[in-house]
Amino acid sequence: MKRAIALIRNFSFVLIGLMFACNSPRNESAGNFFQWTDSYGREVKLSHEPQRIISLSPSITEMIFLLQAEEKLVGISDYCQYPPETNKIKRVGGLQNINVESLLALQPDVVLIGSIVPKKEVEMMEKMGINVIAIKEETKIEGLFSALKVLGDITNRKQLAQDKTIEFHQKLATITIENISEDQRKKVYYVVGFGDAGDFTAPGNSHIHEIITMAGGHNVGSELTTWNISREYLFETDPDIIIIRKENYDQFMKTYPYTLLNAVKQSHVYPIESGWIDIVSPRNIWAVKYLNDKILL
Repeated sequence: MKRAIALIRNFSFVLIGLMFACNSPRNESAGNFFQWTDSYGREVKLSHEPQRIISLSPSITEMIFLLQAEEKLVGISDYCQYPPETNKIKRVGGLQNINVESLLALQPDVVLIGSIVPKKEVEMMEKMGINVIAIKEETKIEGLFSALKVLGDITNRKQLAQDKTIEFHQKLATITIENISEDQRKKVYYVVGFGDAGDFTAPGNSHIHEIITMAGGHNVGSELTTWNISREYLFETDPDIIIIRKENYDQFMKTYPYTLLNAVKQSHVYPIESGWIDIVSPRNIWAVKYLNDKILL
């Protein structure tokens, strides 16, 4: 709890400025617009500001829109679904079945990927003369700001990236958790999966655990190291609050034995937009606020 409070309340905006000034990728040297060591440990360079970008990561795509650089996007992956305007952009396949011919046809200046794209796919694209930059798929919300900073450099939106980072920290600072002692924290269960296929929730090393903690809750999966949770453990912990993707809400509420959980009986089950919570993205801030509101009811 102290760590979450420190993150929210004691963040120095002066340090944000220093982070952007001192830790940004090297940039704007003669004939070298961008230079950086990417998440695969490769020295990557762009000689000029890219005007044609392909994003193969939903989080990266979302942040490019946030930086108002969406006019540079000429292609995205099949998984990039937010914001709705992505429907107007050419799709080039998934993460495991990238259509390299489609990439080439779009003549990108650079392809931006998350670190979950197989390295062999990266090497294949590079052999065909495509610039590829891998930006780490973050597992912590703080990592979101690092990715935003790098994308601000690549899209030439440095100031906007810095402004958005400050804005996000200010929004987090409005979350009220100081008066919630450790033993008063409500037990929160996020339903990742349920039913005959098994029960799944967010373990303690996930960004979803961080969202729950920052909102002032106690994640019932905090002691887990995998996404599996036994039904016996779920009923033993008996969560105070259940959060579930809105598309699964109705089915969960009428499925036995979950109907026996006190949170279900007392209507303390709350639907959430999956895009707010399932990946590390700017919308995680909305998830923290939403969950904090439910915890304080």
